Amino acid sequence: MIDLLVIGGGVNGAGIARDAAGRGLAVTLCEMEDLAWGTSSRSGKLVHGGLRYLEYYEFRLVREALIEREVLLEAAPHIIWPMRFVLPHSPEQRPAWLIRLGLFLYDHLGGRKRLPPTRSLDLRTAPEGAPIRKQFTKAFEYSDCWVDDSRLVLLNALDAAERGAEILTRTACRSARREGDHWLIALEDRRTGRTQTVRARCVINAAGPWVEEVLGRVAGVNSRRHVRLVKGSHIVIRKFWEGDQAYLLQNTDKRVIFVNPYEGDKALIGTTDIPVEGDPADVAVEQSEIDYLLGVLNRYFAVELGAEDVLARFSGVRPLYDDDAENPSAVTRDYVFDVEPESPAADRAPLLSVFGGKITTYRKLAEHALNKLEPFFPAMTKPWTAKAPLPGGDLPNADFERFLAALEQRHPWLPAGLAYHYARLYGSRAERLLEGTTGIADLGRHFGGLLYEREVAYLRRVEWAETADDILERRTKHYLHLTPDERRGFEAWCASQASEPADA
Repeated sequence: MIDLLVIGGGVNGAGIARDAAGRGLAVTLCEMEDLAWGTSSRSGKLVHGGLRYLEYYEFRLVREALIEREVLLEAAPHIIWPMRFVLPHSPEQRPAWLIRLGLFLYDHLGGRKRLPPTRSLDLRTAPEGAPIRKQFTKAFEYSDCWVDDSRLVLLNALDAAERGAEILTRTACRSARREGDHWLIALEDRRTGRTQTVRARCVINAAGPWVEEVLGRVAGVNSRRHVRLVKGSHIVIRKFWEGDQAYLLQNTDKRVIFVNPYEGDKALIGTTDIPVEGDPADVAVEQSEIDYLLGVLNRYFAVELGAEDVLARFSGVRPLYDDDAENPSAVTRDYVFDVEPESPAADRAPLLSVFGGKITTYRKLAEHALNKLEPFFPAMTKPWTAKAPLPGGDLPNADFERFLAALEQRHPWLPAGLAYHYARLYGSRAERLLEGTTGIADLGRHFGGLLYEREVAYLRRVEWAETADDILERRTKHYLHLTPDERRGFEAWCASQASEPADA
């Protein structure tokens, strides 16, 4: 019998599995698709406090998120790094005094240590103003962080596995029922259709947009809490400005749009906020959303952008805790738990369900979830993740640039772009990927861009990758750098390898 069965392989489920395994619990995590397949790979890819949440008086959430921003930056400097955001002032939306007040709170609520403070910009003279239309003359600049969201999930799952957790991808929870002090859970391997029964002392429902659907499969359970499903869509275009800065644009409806550098020569634009119903797996970017995002861009930037400039698009469903707010943008991004029963009972094994949350606070969410379960697991050890690096994140002084230089020195045959790619995705574990290589030929077949067979084999062997999409879209972002013919060629090769063992 195991201690915890965690349902859901997004950032919250993976974070809980990691924390629990490190506290000495026997853990199994099941995910019905691939890790980070849903919301956790379709985010705005930011570790941030949430500047606009201050308008809704979410001070506790913003403070926690700002503190976590520093914790995560230290834990994974290869996949998380600082970014400066330029906020052109549009007095029609918010007065300057309100923005200054918000940014002052943003600078001081979370005990900022590593990131530079806010400053004002004259867009007529500052280089950051070069791409902005001339009617916008003033801006504010502040700091937040970028994150490779799907790799954040992978690293948590990898650390959980290395601490003894069992990670089951493409495995769905079909039913669960209490048998006194434990659960009997039917898990279906979706590759084979085979079902196994798992006995667990506790079930954690971290299924994100599917949290209520999972509750429907649990016998004898009714939750008083609900989620609101809100779709957020993003588009990818070619980067059209100089510099590493991102932009935060206020729209006429008071929403804000992020314009972020992405994958070197591209830009990630988003997001929308649209209530959705039905299966979260069926969401897609609508033309009206593309028009909306392009409209905001064209309001602020001198370049004229159209639908033909969109290189890629994706849409994710945020499972927000339903606090009855009328405006989807005002719905809280905070998280709540439903624990049933609330205290240990000999005949009722516990079930903990997670409602809401955001990527930035996933680690703290996991810590709080396990603290809720302490009465049920008195032998569980104390919280530990605040000072522990994620796999690959143990870089000296969390200094990525110095680490990259050392990697290039150890492997002088690596092209600069490839060395950067391996360093960013794998951090110190890039050496495991490159073990035994002495030249580019040792990387095996070249599929286009920076994708080589050696990396594919590593992802299949170590990171649970199975399909072309697992590799191109979640473990990496190679899909943005391959031609259509190269992608089709890789998909065909990957399909031909599917029957071979992952370490072949």
